[in-house]
Amino acid sequence: MRILITGGAGFIGSHLAEAYLRQGDEVYIIDDLSTGSLDNLAHLQANKEYASRLFVHIDTILNRDILLELVGTCEVVFHMAAAVGVQYILDNPLRSIQINIQGTEKVLDMCSKFKKKVLIASSSEVYGKHLHAPLVETDNIIYGPSSKFRWSYAASKLMDEFTALAHYRESGLPAIVVRLFNTVGPRQTGTYGMVIPRLVSQALAGKDLTVYGDGEQSRTFTYVEDVVHALMLLAASSGAHGEVFNIGGVEEISIKNLAYRIVEMTGSSSRVKFIPYKEAFPADFEDMQRRLPSIAKLKNLTGYSPTTDLETILTKVIEFFKAKA
Repeated sequence: MRILITGGAGFIGSHLAEAYLRQGDEVYIIDDLSTGSLDNLAHLQANKEYASRLFVHIDTILNRDILLELVGTCEVVFHMAAAVGVQYILDNPLRSIQINIQGTEKVLDMCSKFKKKVLIASSSEVYGKHLHAPLVETDNIIYGPSSKFRWSYAASKLMDEFTALAHYRESGLPAIVVRLFNTVGPRQTGTYGMVIPRLVSQALAGKDLTVYGDGEQSRTFTYVEDVVHALMLLAASSGAHGEVFNIGGVEEISIKNLAYRIVEMTGSSSRVKFIPYKEAFPADFEDMQRRLPSIAKLKNLTGYSPTTDLETILTKVIEFFKAKA
């Protein structure tokens, strides 16, 4: 099978590419390297067994000609390319909106042209300011005002979902939408605001672990290989067409307690330092206080459950950063 992964040089995309190469498939990647890195693919390109089945194109998904060629060639498209990370979005608001909306529109139009199955990577951010848990795919959406650019990412990803589902309803395009909740693992960096790699790197360097606000905001975390497994299960299921699925973890933890656990697991002498949001982010930032998904819909269709607990996730990330040092 021939697989196209937009954003395939990114953290999740590179792990997805590796899984399909391991399975014996051909993998085509397009990535403009705005947040991805060729370093994430170096070990795959160096593998003689994989190299002949891996095709990497450094280009933007806004380039219609290259997209036409790649979608026409492949049988399944994973649209993982997006502006990612709170910090990147706040620093590049217009670029983030353009890539998320225009890029997804072009990918879906091309998939519709060739009637190719497409999986759209959305985000838990689309739920907005909910405090209840667990979050279910049919929940209402609650956003802040447009003056708070924190919500531009959420709104753009929601438009991606609407567009994908509209293609399914109007033409029967086999489109699938997934809402990803805090995926973590090797090759992820803290550059764009990802909390676990940032805290782990701070702890190993003996620096203060910076926690924003009072640290009571809570999250779940999912190991990247579990996420990849879920993506592959959904791509193989015709029952997923035209549907939205949460992919996330089940262990909820406050960011404050996460920081203390990382200090303990690394044996670091670092302190946990609490920084007010107004000192860390622009005035138009707003945080979500709680983000716990229901994965019942995903489990009912595919039998999926995450297999990697938080302790193991943190151990693997710590080992990865130690090996890089």
